[in-house]
Amino acid sequence: MCGIAGQVGRDPRAIQAHYGAYCAMQQTLARRGPDQRGMYISGRAALIHARLAVVDLENGLQPMQLDWKGETYVLVYNGELYNTSELRAALANRGHSFTGHSDTEVLLHAFAEWGADCVERCNGIFAFAVWRVNAGTLFLARDRCGVKPLFYTQTEDSLIFGSELKTLLAHPAVPPRIDANGLAEVLLLGPGRTPGCGVFRNVRELLPGQCATYDADTARLTLHTYWQLTDHDHPDDFAATTRKVRDLVTDAIERQLVSDVPVATFLSGGLDSSLISAIADTHFAEQGKQLQTFSVGYRDNKKYFHATKFQPGADAPYIRKMNDFLHARHHWVTLDTPELVPALYAAVDARDLPGMADVDASLLVFCQHIKPHATVALSGECADEIFGGYPWYRDPAVREKYGFPWAQSTAYRASFLKPGVLGGIDPAAFVDTRYQQTLAETSIRPGLPAAERRMRQMVNLNFKWFMQTLLDRKDRMSMYSGLEVRVPFCDYRIAEYLYSVPWEFKDWGGQEKGLLREAMRGVLPDEVLWRRKSPYPKTWNPSYLAAVTAELRGILVDPAAPILRIIKADALETLLASGADNPIPWYGQLMTTPQTIAWFVQLNYWLEKYKVELV
Repeated sequence: MCGIAGQVGRDPRAIQAHYGAYCAMQQTLARRGPDQRGMYISGRAALIHARLAVVDLENGLQPMQLDWKGETYVLVYNGELYNTSELRAALANRGHSFTGHSDTEVLLHAFAEWGADCVERCNGIFAFAVWRVNAGTLFLARDRCGVKPLFYTQTEDSLIFGSELKTLLAHPAVPPRIDANGLAEVLLLGPGRTPGCGVFRNVRELLPGQCATYDADTARLTLHTYWQLTDHDHPDDFAATTRKVRDLVTDAIERQLVSDVPVATFLSGGLDSSLISAIADTHFAEQGKQLQTFSVGYRDNKKYFHATKFQPGADAPYIRKMNDFLHARHHWVTLDTPELVPALYAAVDARDLPGMADVDASLLVFCQHIKPHATVALSGECADEIFGGYPWYRDPAVREKYGFPWAQSTAYRASFLKPGVLGGIDPAAFVDTRYQQTLAETSIRPGLPAAERRMRQMVNLNFKWFMQTLLDRKDRMSMYSGLEVRVPFCDYRIAEYLYSVPWEFKDWGGQEKGLLREAMRGVLPDEVLWRRKSPYPKTWNPSYLAAVTAELRGILVDPAAPILRIIKADALETLLASGADNPIPWYGQLMTTPQTIAWFVQLNYWLEKYKVELV
């Protein structure tokens, strides 16, 4: 994977004058792309690249340029194509020749041949930009599921883009200003974001499945949605559906093992990561290679862990079961409070926003432990969104309740805010508008019963909101560590097919993700195949709560702390006094009291580090 950035505009002199800014933008991408750097500055365009070399290490340098049929194309690309060989063959039949075997070169030729339509032929995760020198147009595109990020902003006569928010903020035309709407995004929805919202003023994010064309002559940006979840008839019976799911999942995992550098898998002992590890293990064994697997845990969790409704059991017994089942070399990574607290701040540096507290920080440190052993890893994110694995899919009391099921605490969040912080924004109305808009955008074929209609809404809500938050987390924490993490369950073919599958199939036998379990019979030991869902592990060590409490208390005694401009000190004192007994989660299943305290620590750090201007 890599980082990309650039600026195109009407005036070549303005582009040339910003060379220092382009160097600064490139430096913000150093962790995403530690191996090689490249820059194209000519005429009205500047394209910037920082590379994490994964495929075709010698010939995949960027920006990459191609002269084809009277036009010159320049590409910067972040991502990975998983159907490169098919695309290369189709292009060769149309007269294209290649100097290497990188997917970058194939993508560049694909755009030269098919233009904007090339994205519909690509199976992969990507964010890329192509400058057409003679036409004076910039094309931007993002993958269907939003695995790779792409932010942009428009000035009066130019467009600036980049892989991360910090990249745009390194340009003098993009100050770190946030208005009331941006602040409401952080305080009422965070760590989620409204699709397309870049939080900072005038900053947008290209939506998943969206592309754009910017005309440098007219300064006009045209957006186009090339893919979205669409409901269709599902003629397959359950047996045919399981066969299709097995084929799709297996093919997605095997395609994503392509690499010229070491590949590993995350392994929690849960269904999703175990399936990926088992299929990858077989694939590697057939090639005479040994897979490496990695699990994360916490010091003294065995002592302090207690089962809950959402976390019914520890991971370790199931990881050991998988270790015995696989031929892989397994690595146990054990984290402790002294690592997690400093990583809270690094996680903000990675995400450019307050995030999921130690749920982010632990993943960042975990990825740093993996990096010396592998450059690519496969992870099980997104299976729960697509197959319906979360509790709010299955619990009628939550499923039918109005509002985002992972964040039904707007009033609680608003209770922390100082009066007037959000101007005239009504917190409940702000959140409700976004919820209603997502429901209105849900594709539902005519004639579905009410229960099935609700399930389509639930999938769309999770796909556009909760899944994007987790994909942001995965991308920023892993890329900050120089590790490329791939997500096979985000193969768009799986998402397309599963969207229209009836809920009675997905929940087969009354088991969460029952369809996936039935489809993958024989791939895993039964104890793992039928294990109840347990989310990403977090620390239960009371030393962590004590540590983040101390961090927040230190902020509260600092009269210059920026958080005190917007958050009530007495509300934070009440939160601290609640200890571990506060029953209201901040976000999802994992952000309980320790994580909520840590989130406020992150918020203060973000306001200070990014010199956020409230306007």
